[in-house]
Amino acid sequence: MASKKPHAIMVSFNLQGHIVPFVNLAIKLASKGITVTFAHLEFVHQQISQSQNSTQTDLFAAARASGLDIHYTTISDGFPLDHDRSANIDEWIANYRDRFPENVDELVRYLLQSDPSFNYFLVADTFCAWSEKIAEKYGLVNVSFWTEPALVFSLYYHLELLREKGHVPVNGRRETVDYVPGIRSINTRDFMSYFHDTELEVLHEYIFQAFDVVKTADFVLCNTVEELEAETISALRKKQPFYAIGPLFPPDFAVSNSLMPEASSGEWLNSKPPGSVLYVSFGSLATIDRRVILEIAGGLLVSGVNFVWVVRPGMVESGGGGVLPEGFEDVTRDRGVVVPWCSQKEVLCSRAIGGFLTHCGWNSILESVWCGVPMICYPLFTDQITNRKVVVDDWRVGINLCEGEHINKEEVAEKIEFVLSEKRSEELRKEIEKVRSTLEDAVTVNGSSERNFDGFVQQVRNKICRRCSH
Repeated sequence: MASKKPHAIMVSFNLQGHIVPFVNLAIKLASKGITVTFAHLEFVHQQISQSQNSTQTDLFAAARASGLDIHYTTISDGFPLDHDRSANIDEWIANYRDRFPENVDELVRYLLQSDPSFNYFLVADTFCAWSEKIAEKYGLVNVSFWTEPALVFSLYYHLELLREKGHVPVNGRRETVDYVPGIRSINTRDFMSYFHDTELEVLHEYIFQAFDVVKTADFVLCNTVEELEAETISALRKKQPFYAIGPLFPPDFAVSNSLMPEASSGEWLNSKPPGSVLYVSFGSLATIDRRVILEIAGGLLVSGVNFVWVVRPGMVESGGGGVLPEGFEDVTRDRGVVVPWCSQKEVLCSRAIGGFLTHCGWNSILESVWCGVPMICYPLFTDQITNRKVVVDDWRVGINLCEGEHINKEEVAEKIEFVLSEKRSEELRKEIEKVRSTLEDAVTVNGSSERNFDGFVQQVRNKICRRCSH
């Protein structure tokens, strides 16, 4: 009797930084001959559709047109579409933990009953702390996908060890930690923001719970490159199957995955000299103190450089009024473009871009390195703080925006001028070419990420077959 074809049921987390690599993973799995059912939350689907000004109900239509077997569906999180989830985050997280799994269970049961000709397995974001129970209930192979670096995964993974040693919560200390398996040395100042917080809220507890659950996963996939985090990955592999499969970038055909409308600045960038433009973006989620924005704006004025600046709605928690200084856009009209959101990869790939002032989101870092753009780092919260260490201290492909606790426009201008000066930032550019080469090599046919992915696919097939034979 012919073996059944494997079929991945995929459920992403709802944040932009998770959605992008998750969509790319779905396409990668389908390209290996695996059938995929991809489920977005209904409100996420609505946001993406609205951002594209589209009524399209199938966001993977282009993928199927290219021959990939990807099915698309949506799941309700239990709230009305117009519910303000960000303003009620504790309520939403509690619901996502306790009630939402019932809706995922319903989808899994429906798929298993409607077409038993497949061997199903579950692929969920590591932050989906309910995945273990659903996989166990239906006898599914359980795959956890981690969208951040292995270093961050390992720190969360060893939370209890860090607590036992008294290093979490950090409580403002600056101490070197050298006992976490696979992490040679890290200062507590570089721990993720949730390790610094002394009062645990629902979100903290949920994330920490997710890392208890991930220890039961059959496989862990990570959007990183083995050569860049070899010791950390080697130590994690002693615990459970762990596959570095990054960087996961979009395919040639378009797949809608942006939660906000993307403005294009391509024509403007094409009019600027190579390496003369600074790209500024602080990602899709975090809020920034308006004083920081004012100092960055001041630094841009002092430096006199060309820039593309993403100033998204809700980025600054201000008491009303504009985000940027009054008259800033008028003064910089000839040399600056301010947009609410954009296609970051498109901007970074432009020859005009000479530097990236970034919040250090992991997708941003991988994209910046891939495009050979050195970074100026200003992390805001969560993994971004630890990612900064990777960029500045480990890979040496970026610099800190400010060395002290407070930011000022003179230092901002100096850092911008340093990075955009090809001569002064020559060492950064040499190092970024080395890391870029490592990324490129990893995704070639015989590269480490491609071999790891093929190995993972084979192991999933084997494990499914073994379970079905019992």
